[in-house]
Amino acid sequence: MSQRPFVMWPHPALRKPATPVDAITDEVRAIWDEMIIAMDSMPGVGLAAPQLGIDMALAVIDASEARGQAIRMANPSILHSSVEPREHQEGSPNLPGVWAKVTRPRAVTVRFMNSAGQWDRQDFVGLWATSVQHQIDHLAGKMFFDRLTRVKRDMLIKKAAKLRRG
Repeated sequence: MSQRPFVMWPHPALRKPATPVDAITDEVRAIWDEMIIAMDSMPGVGLAAPQLGIDMALAVIDASEARGQAIRMANPSILHSSVEPREHQEGSPNLPGVWAKVTRPRAVTVRFMNSAGQWDRQDFVGLWATSVQHQIDHLAGKMFFDRLTRVKRDMLIKKAAKLRRG
């Protein structure tokens, strides 16, 4: 299966909240499969549909060591967040070549529609929690650098633009 290219910042798809998914269909399952291929090709630990220019509230995450443990989510939302923070270097294939330390809750409880079309809730900790929060941000039209100070964000975007120009 071929994969769509990642849309590059500042593509409008990256700033628009994704459209909620009404039901899990064969089309949704095919998009999830494509997203997992794209995520593994980065390699990354998560991907949201808008990163491929798809206006659907779909995400996949796989922070496992062995890989092949991807969790498919539609319409994910955070129900609870831990008070304890966790810092992690985050990046995005939509803004290649740059990374920034982002602080997020260390653990979250997420509600989502699973691949069977049922509403599910799951607790995530550590890298899994960071990844799912990063993907939920994408589905809300936010990028990881939106969590930085204005000065750090501007420096990061300038650096990425310079790398893109060569």
